[in-house]
Amino acid sequence: MKNAASLTYRLAIAFALATLVAFAQYWIWEHFNRGSEFIGTNQSIKGYAYNGFQRDQSPLRGTYPTAEQLGTDLDLLGKSSYGLRTYGMLDTPELLDLAGDRDLLVTAGAWLDRDKEKNEREIAALIEAAKKMRHVERVMVGNESVLRGDVSIPELIQYLDRVRKVLRKPVSSAEPWHVWLRNPELVKHVDYITVHLLPYHEGVPVEAAVEYAFQRYDELVKAFPKKKIVIGEIGWPSRGPVIGAAIPSLDNEARFIREFLADPRTPRLDYFIMEAIDQPWKVDVEGWAGAYWGMFNADREPKFALEGLVERDPHWSKKASNAGVLAFLPMFLVIFFLNDWSVFGRVFLAALIQACVSTLIVGLNVPVDYYLTQRDLVGLALLLGATGMTAAVLLSHGFEFGEMLFKQKWQRRFMPLPPHASDQQPFVSIHLACYNEPPEMVIATIDSLAKLDYNNFEVLILDNNTTDEALWRPLEKRCAELGPRFRFFHLENWPGFKAGALNYGLKMTDPRAEVVGVVDADYVVDPEWLAALIPHFDKADVAVVQAPQAHRDWENQPFRRMCNWEFDGFFRIGMHHRNERNALIQHGTMTLVRRLALEEVGGWSEWCICEDTELGLRLIEKGYDTRYVDHIMGRGLTPSDFAAIKSQRFRWAFGAMQILKAHLPQMLGRSNLNLAQRYHFLTGWFAWFGDALQLVFAFGSLAWTLGILAFPKSFGLPVTALAMPILGFMAFKAALGPILYRRTMDCPWKDILGASVLSVGLAHAIARGVFTGLVKKKGVFVRTPKGWRAQGALAFFGPIREEIGMLVALLLGAFALVSLRGANDLETQLWVGILCLQCIPYVAAIACQIAAYMPEKPMPPQTVGALVGKLETGKS
Repeated sequence: MKNAASLTYRLAIAFALATLVAFAQYWIWEHFNRGSEFIGTNQSIKGYAYNGFQRDQSPLRGTYPTAEQLGTDLDLLGKSSYGLRTYGMLDTPELLDLAGDRDLLVTAGAWLDRDKEKNEREIAALIEAAKKMRHVERVMVGNESVLRGDVSIPELIQYLDRVRKVLRKPVSSAEPWHVWLRNPELVKHVDYITVHLLPYHEGVPVEAAVEYAFQRYDELVKAFPKKKIVIGEIGWPSRGPVIGAAIPSLDNEARFIREFLADPRTPRLDYFIMEAIDQPWKVDVEGWAGAYWGMFNADREPKFALEGLVERDPHWSKKASNAGVLAFLPMFLVIFFLNDWSVFGRVFLAALIQACVSTLIVGLNVPVDYYLTQRDLVGLALLLGATGMTAAVLLSHGFEFGEMLFKQKWQRRFMPLPPHASDQQPFVSIHLACYNEPPEMVIATIDSLAKLDYNNFEVLILDNNTTDEALWRPLEKRCAELGPRFRFFHLENWPGFKAGALNYGLKMTDPRAEVVGVVDADYVVDPEWLAALIPHFDKADVAVVQAPQAHRDWENQPFRRMCNWEFDGFFRIGMHHRNERNALIQHGTMTLVRRLALEEVGGWSEWCICEDTELGLRLIEKGYDTRYVDHIMGRGLTPSDFAAIKSQRFRWAFGAMQILKAHLPQMLGRSNLNLAQRYHFLTGWFAWFGDALQLVFAFGSLAWTLGILAFPKSFGLPVTALAMPILGFMAFKAALGPILYRRTMDCPWKDILGASVLSVGLAHAIARGVFTGLVKKKGVFVRTPKGWRAQGALAFFGPIREEIGMLVALLLGAFALVSLRGANDLETQLWVGILCLQCIPYVAAIACQIAAYMPEKPMPPQTVGALVGKLETGKS
């Protein structure tokens, strides 16, 4: 009964918290889409500017509406208006007849452009229709043809005079207000002035836009008092780029139209609302605002009412509901199964899941909210893929973050154990592989092994393909001095890199050995290493006991400090997270492996340049237990400079992709891996996939910037709105690391910043390693230099030349955008901000290289002692 009650309680808590988060996100949607109340009107509309192209039709592609489609449109528009203004005669020749059948008054237009022969046909058709059709009350010859530069003023005058000569109906041409004011001679050749009043294009804020339009109208009245003025276009787009203070939105369009119709001056005017129905094809000629001027959307649905509340997004409720439903089950499961977390921690992770799902819902609904071309759909698909991958990275980090901060009790926290009696110690074979290492550094490691507080062990020094005798002969000599317990092997032309050397050492291992230990050539090992950790192997299923990597001689030099703390973060945070579910990333130093298990799985894999991690995964797949003991048992040297650590991370990322490709069947198919282990090994490298994604995003940003500069109308879609969630996720993920450092490691803020800069600065090298590892099968093992650094100007710029190139390209793109489009355009400002955010990893890489060249700064002894004490006693 008690267990049943406990289960019921957990189910109720999970249901309640998941419901709470879902309703909270619904409230956020509602808050940001709260309806706006503007002045309303019940007036009918005098006239619409009308193009009849359907959602997927375009005159640019030669696809035109049928007579039936045009008739349906006119029936729709006739319910709220009795007039139309048309633009051309040839694309929809049946339109005027259909309007006459419905008793609609028409101001008919002839389209003029640079095609003189087509212009003649347009004018001929216009004259013929105007003569025959009584409902064509007036005509217009040309629409913004002077503004576009397609027709000169003298040419337009000739066209106007010809039409006026043969028609008794009023004749005009349509242009913006400033074209009429600047060309008063044109007014003499029209019977009335057709003016376009579109304050949006002039950057006027919507709250002042109607009054501004009337001011321009009054200017024309004052300049030409004897001419009748017809407003050929007046309106506001529901979407598009921000121009100055003019913000296109659905509520702003509704506000402008309502205020214009409700103004007491409007009933006395002749006007045509711009426009009747959204025209998606106009994106290609006017930019992406051109598609969104309609009172009806392209599916012939009203975008807003002329009275009552106006919602910014009419579909928000459906989106919010779908997001809540889709996120509910994963939120429920997370809250239910993580019952050893605090309530706040479970709500935090559930909210993160909900945020990711809501963002994906927004992306999936872009085709509903925008009219996308095939090119746009491809771009959207890529952005959705990037969003999904970024969300996965964020959630994996959020899970790690939550477990480290909110888990109430660790189930698998291992400590050093009391040592065996000297006569019961298992025999241990310690393998030290080295290649072209400074002999004094390796000898320091050998001497530390000689001081182990353990009786039953041997040490095999495996020099792998070092050609310079001056480097390996001193090692041979030192081993001889230390006696038969230390055996030296010099391997020439030996295959398999480090794994090949370790496999040779496995063959040479003393038959008595029960455990094989591995250390790197630069590690000074603590005497209690074996005594404190070997007792863990008393449990027969334990195959690996791993101690953390730590460093020495880092305190006085800025770059080495950055390296130390950046490395330390993984061993104080990530390893605990993985150890809780027996999913360790095994490292090739300070690791102990049961010999029988090592031989059972076939030794070290020579095809993989991260042979240590690959071995750990194979042992876990066999069902063995692996243990992490967070107690420092030795210290090595940090990488010598930024080039060295870049090479190391490239190798690790490359090897990770090798492992992922080779073991994917076991991770996804039948194997001994449990669900938690599969999760860790599939998501464990998500952070590196995130770095690869960032590189793709940087190149994509540059490509889109070039498109904006070269083809502004074709590349004017709202990529900013689509890209911002990705960047927001990246920024949120970046904030998790410093918070964890501060909470779990008591790391000074200065060093948290340094570790973060190094982590970000390595993103480019990791991304290259990921992509290379996905494409190539075999890698080349490159030794990570320790303790020395190349010199000279070329040595400084060489390791960061790619990062400098990307930084320069991104900054040039931002500068070009500001230069060509101005700094006041909000859309430009946002995109420039995105480009600048993309610069951060490359600026960080340069900062790392500068730090690597900074001199050492002596620190007070008490400061050094305090820092070392933190590392020795700190347990995450």
